[in-house]
Amino acid sequence: MTDSIRFDDGASYERYMGVWSQLAGADFLRWLAPAPGLRWLDVGCGNGAFTELLTTHCAPAALHGIDPSVPQLEYARTRTALRDAALREGDAMALPYADSMFDAAVMPLVIFFVPQPARGVAEMARVVAAGGLVAAYAWDMHGGGFPYHVLQREMRDLGAVLPAPPTPESSRRDVMHELWRDAGLTEVESQELTVHHSFSSFDDYWATIAGWEAVSRTLATMVPEAIARLRERLRECLPEDAHGRITYSARANAVKGRVARASVVATSSTGAP
Repeated sequence: MTDSIRFDDGASYERYMGVWSQLAGADFLRWLAPAPGLRWLDVGCGNGAFTELLTTHCAPAALHGIDPSVPQLEYARTRTALRDAALREGDAMALPYADSMFDAAVMPLVIFFVPQPARGVAEMARVVAAGGLVAAYAWDMHGGGFPYHVLQREMRDLGAVLPAPPTPESSRRDVMHELWRDAGLTEVESQELTVHHSFSSFDDYWATIAGWEAVSRTLATMVPEAIARLRERLRECLPEDAHGRITYSARANAVKGRVARASVVATSSTGAP
């Protein structure tokens, strides 16, 4: 049985995942191609890595973010671009917002952390106005798309017990598409996103992974010989180029849909109005 993943350090998360999130997030927003001036909700905004993209790419009329981690939200509030954003603590499965309050709701790299993904999607649909956008992107956990898939694989092969998200299957493209359909959303489309990132050296890569709390807690349970073996295996799997850099790709699945518009029944009148 694995421990749950905690998000208590916005700075270490920024180094570990923030860059990856923004790389995938930029492609995600290009795919969405939203109109400017929308009222946005970022569900699971974390330390604000993706939320910041909304301010720089989408010219939002209003921007809200919600996340269960207070430390992550505190980090998000240090971003200059988010000084006017309304960020609050809360649960993706019980959003504290009125019906039809937003024009667009997004869930970036979050759906596999939601214990009941269908409830999370239904909540996004509830708070978005008719015709509005509901969308998400998530690392393809089952297909090896997670940026640190190799690290996880090698640690498990060495007998380490790693924390895991509660619903990794919800990151599958077909499952995400079904969740959107089941929520009554229309014009549902899905897309695969592939991004590349470079580390300046193996030491840079190691410092990045070891600085993330979930990994550091697991490393603390391993004997020095196992850690040395892990470093050796990672060097073999992630070779450096002629300049000492390590470059590899990660893959995410994205989905989008629209909140159904109310049906309009046309009637004819033969008498006076």
